[in-house]
Amino acid sequence: MRIHFIVHEHFEAPGAYETWANQRGDEVSYSRVFAGDALPASIEAIDLLIIMGGPQDPDTTRAQCPHFDAKAEQAVIASAISAGKAVIGVCLGAQLIGEALGATYEHSPEKEIGKFPITLTEAGQHDPLFSHFSNTLEVGHWHNDMPGLTDDAVIIAFSAGCPRQIVAYSDRVFGFQCHMELTPEVIELLIAHSENDLCRAADYRFVDTPEMLRAHDYREMNEKLFIFLNKLAERY
Repeated sequence: MRIHFIVHEHFEAPGAYETWANQRGDEVSYSRVFAGDALPASIEAIDLLIIMGGPQDPDTTRAQCPHFDAKAEQAVIASAISAGKAVIGVCLGAQLIGEALGATYEHSPEKEIGKFPITLTEAGQHDPLFSHFSNTLEVGHWHNDMPGLTDDAVIIAFSAGCPRQIVAYSDRVFGFQCHMELTPEVIELLIAHSENDLCRAADYRFVDTPEMLRAHDYREMNEKLFIFLNKLAERY
């Protein structure tokens, strides 16, 4: 596959998504917008578009963050969806997919940072792309917001802190509010950036300390993600 990543910040790295692509020998390209890379001018040469997370939200303006153009990214996403490409959004990326489809993002009921279980909905349990998930699965989280829902959107999974953890916008377009791509290396990048949030971990129900974040084993969720991605690639 030809995979293109839109990466908003160096500490919101593709992690296990990139590992999966490299293990398969896929053709990988990037728009590292934090480094000044341009967004793709055309989606013709892209099979799978993956939009990563970031501290921004879809309402963040160019004045607030000059390297982040939410409307331009939404246009790329809408173009990819219209062309029948596979599209995955992670955290902010999931919210941008919803926005591109006319669904406004919302604040999550709880801040979640750490590793906590998600639960499959009935629809999720019957979706063949998620048949290898157990009904509950511990995955990574690092968010305050959640994606909006279109009329056709299907919630695949939820958590105690957020009702929209995985959303299927179509059979090829998925929003992951959760972070199944986290690895120990990515965790270190996020910890280094999030000192203010993590020093107040005790103020929140679903925020781990840095020590807890480092102690978690992320391999099982990475493997579940790889299987999902293989199934999506086969469907595409």
